[in-house]
Amino acid sequence: MNMPGDEGRMYLDEGASAAVERTFEALPAAPGRAFARSWWGQAWLKALEDTALDGAQVKLGRRHARAGAVGAVSVRPGRITAVVQDPDHTRHRSDVLLQQLSAADWDRFLDLVADRAGHIAALLDRDMPPVLVEDAAAAGIELLPGIGDLEPECSCEAWDHCAHSTALCYQVARLLDQDPFVLLLMRGRGEQELLDELQARSASRAEGPAGAAEPSGAGVPAVEAYAARDILPPLPAPPPPVAAPGAPPALGGGTPPAPGVAVAALEFLIGDAAARAQRLLADALSPRHPDGPPPPVLTPAQDAVRLAAAAPEAAISARLAAGSGRDARGLASAVRAWELGGAAGLAVLEEDWTPEPEALARATSRLAAAWEDEETRPRLRVTRNRWTVLGGAAQLRYGRDGRWWPYRREGGQWVPAGPATDDPAGALAGLSAEG
Repeated sequence: MNMPGDEGRMYLDEGASAAVERTFEALPAAPGRAFARSWWGQAWLKALEDTALDGAQVKLGRRHARAGAVGAVSVRPGRITAVVQDPDHTRHRSDVLLQQLSAADWDRFLDLVADRAGHIAALLDRDMPPVLVEDAAAAGIELLPGIGDLEPECSCEAWDHCAHSTALCYQVARLLDQDPFVLLLMRGRGEQELLDELQARSASRAEGPAGAAEPSGAGVPAVEAYAARDILPPLPAPPPPVAAPGAPPALGGGTPPAPGVAVAALEFLIGDAAARAQRLLADALSPRHPDGPPPPVLTPAQDAVRLAAAAPEAAISARLAAGSGRDARGLASAVRAWELGGAAGLAVLEEDWTPEPEALARATSRLAAAWEDEETRPRLRVTRNRWTVLGGAAQLRYGRDGRWWPYRREGGQWVPAGPATDDPAGALAGLSAEG
C-alpha cells in the first residue's frame, strides 16, 4: 500500500508510459452538500450506483463520506486507494480499480485533443466539455466509467461494493469536480506527461512535413488558440529592427525592357515597397503596436495619390495621374489633401455627402457657438457637407469624423488649405474672406 507521503512514486501502464501517483489529503466532512456538481463527477457516481448491487451499502458509504471518514486518497494509473474508518473506529484499506487506456487508445486521444485547441484550453481550465468526451467516444475511447467499470477491493473482504469502496468513490467525485486530470491519471497518464505529449504533437503539427501544402479549412478561432497558449509551441523570435530600407537595385542593363515596362517606374515601386516594409516592421516591433488600429486598406486610386506624394519624376507622376483618373492639377490637389490628412483628408476632397439630421444639427450648433461676436461671424451658405463663405474664397468642409477642413478657391477650384480641426472658427483662421 502507498501511504500519504509517497507522492511522486512512478508507475508504468500498459504502454510503458510513466505516470505520477498523486495523493490528496483527507477531505473535510460534507454535511448536506452534493458530492458532484460537474457533469463528469455525476457520471462517475452514476457508474458506481449502477454497478453496486446492494443499495444499502451505497447509502452507508455515502454517509461515511459525508461524515469525513475517508482518509487521504491515493490516485495512480488504474487504481484509487484510501483508508476508510467505520463508526467503531475500525480502519479498512479500500481500493477501486479502473481499466487503463491502451497505448493505441492514448495515441488516438492525444491526436484528437491536439487537433482541437478548444479541448486543450478546456483541460487547462480544469473543465471537461461534453464534446471532448463525445469526440473520444467516436474514436472508440471511453474516458468515463460505465456499469461494471469500477471494480472494488477492500480489506473487509466484501465481494461487491461495500460501504468503504463506496465512500471512497464518493470522495473521488469531489476530487474530479476540482480537476478532471484525476480521471485521466486513473486512465493511465499524469497531467505533466499529458501536457508534454500534447505540446510535442502541437509543435509537430505547426512545423509540418517538409514540402507539405498549407492545410485547408477554417482553422482555429483565435480565442481558442490564445486560451491554449501554455501548451502550444512558442512563437519564433521577432526579426531584428531595420534602421533604414535598403537601396533599390538598378535595373538598367544590356537587355531592353519588355514593351510597356518603364524601368524608372519599376525602380520607384521597388524603393517604395522597401520603405513600406521597413515602416511596417518598425510599427510591428513597437510596444504601441497591440493598441494601435490596423492601417487602412487603400483603393488603387488612393494608393496612386500616396505614391505621388513621394514626388517621383514627372513621367511617373503623369502615369499615376492617368492611372487614377486624374489630370495633373487634380493629382496635385489630391496629394495636398493626402499630406494634410491621409485617406481621411483625401475623402473630404473627393466626397460630396449629406450628414444625417442629428449630425447636421450638431454641426450647425458648433458653427453658431464658434464666434462669440455676431458681427464677426462670417455669412455661410451650406450645401450638403460644405459651408462656403459668401462673397469670399474660403470654405469649410465637414468630415465624416466630425472635424472641419478648411478649403481655398484657387483658379476656379477648391483646394485643401490646412489640416482638420474641431474648431470651425480656427479652420477659417488665416484664410482670406475675399475671392
